[in-house]
Amino acid sequence: MELTKKEKAVALIESLETGAPEPVSYINPGKYIQHNLAVGDGLEGFGAIVANAPEGGFKSEVIRAFEDEEYVFLHVKYDFFGPKAAFDVFRFEDGKIVEHWDNLAEITPPNPSGRTQFDGTTTITDVDKTAANKVLVEGFVTDVLLNGKVDKIADYINPEKYLQHNSSIGDGLDGLGAALKYFEENGLVLQYDKVHKVLGEGNFVLTMSEGKFGKGEHVAYYDLFRVENGKIVEHWDIIEAIPAQSSWKNSNGKF
Repeated sequence: MELTKKEKAVALIESLETGAPEPVSYINPGKYIQHNLAVGDGLEGFGAIVANAPEGGFKSEVIRAFEDEEYVFLHVKYDFFGPKAAFDVFRFEDGKIVEHWDNLAEITPPNPSGRTQFDGTTTITDVDKTAANKVLVEGFVTDVLLNGKVDKIADYINPEKYLQHNSSIGDGLDGLGAALKYFEENGLVLQYDKVHKVLGEGNFVLTMSEGKFGKGEHVAYYDLFRVENGKIVEHWDIIEAIPAQSSWKNSNGKF
């Protein structure tokens, strides 16, 4: 039987650890657009990463996997030149992978609420509500994070159930408020400038955004939200600095 797009993407990531040769055939050899700026374009760039694996190889564990039409997005735990948390996004054409984006960050200790970058709900539900949930989440990111309309936060987030997996922020609106206050008091920036993609399956929605963080560093924000009964109830994220263009190994850009 033909594998689903989700199964192919998961198999490709797992092959980084197992060394299985078959999943590489799921990539279109004539068209593989790479947006990880530390990796060369095409199948050759992917092969170079595998060829330069450290002694003992890579470790890769897919924690969550989702499919949205031609896209698959994965939440992954790596040992990839050091322990990493990551989101990987693949685009398919005619059953083959033709494009890849990702965001990676160091694995950190549990946050103030004791949650990690990986734990929490994994079950996909409400597939019939995918479109509505994507609209809700895009509204939250646009209104609250991009346009600073903090007064609208309760329109999007369930304050009684909001579980937070960001390494520095605790559960609930109190945790989020404390983090925003800390940034303001210390002259730090948490700025969203553009939402590039919104992908979803059922109760999970991933947004891929661009902005500034900390002392104004140019970053990519990947945010995964879980929605329940029309409100956001859980959040995971990965923030990665976008390097200077002079260091890019491909010319495709981060997004």
